[in-house]
Amino acid sequence: MFISLIFIVISMIVSGLLKSRFRKYSEIRLSSGLSGREVAEKMLRDNGIYDVKVVSVNGFLSDHYNPADKTVNLSPDVYEGVNVAAAAVAAHECGHAVQHAAGYAWLQLRSKLVPAVQFSNTIVPWVLMGGVLMIRAFPQLLLAGIVLFAVTTLFSLVTLPVEFDASRRGLAWLDGAGITYKEEHDMAKDALWWAAMTYVVAALSSVAILVQYILIYLGNSRRN
Repeated sequence: MFISLIFIVISMIVSGLLKSRFRKYSEIRLSSGLSGREVAEKMLRDNGIYDVKVVSVNGFLSDHYNPADKTVNLSPDVYEGVNVAAAAVAAHECGHAVQHAAGYAWLQLRSKLVPAVQFSNTIVPWVLMGGVLMIRAFPQLLLAGIVLFAVTTLFSLVTLPVEFDASRRGLAWLDGAGITYKEEHDMAKDALWWAAMTYVVAALSSVAILVQYILIYLGNSRRN
């Protein structure tokens, strides 16, 4: 579909800009001299969190917080990096750990949606495809696909406050703890802003595609 292609292009552009910013700020050595692992461990300690482990995982920008086993997973470039990009990413992921410890409502809601989203993602492409092809004879199939896709759209929207808040917490701590200074802080903020934009594009894309399927369903209803 045309809308999907538009957002694929936008997503590729934003992803490219994010990677460009990460590489650029990876060349700026952090004046505090801490690696991403040390930044993460310090932020956890400063927030009174001692039951979360900081571990290294394979991949590029594969960093994430896993609430199930309470681990902050950092890619090798972030885990070992002594630079602004590594500090920003490490602090952001620890921001999720702080959210978890504080019982942040949006994170709790997102975690509750995960099983439904995993189920939906496995079948929704086929249900939507079948629903469009069989819309005249069996419109209920497309409606079922819309409901399933709405779950993934809701997940994308709920993800936005979770990601923005994690960045806010991470940046505030970096500044307050003296890990980053003025120029470094601005760079870290810029890197995390572009990371957040990838989630914004994903959410907007999901909403646009959902609306498109709803219009197809409604158009068929009016014809009948």
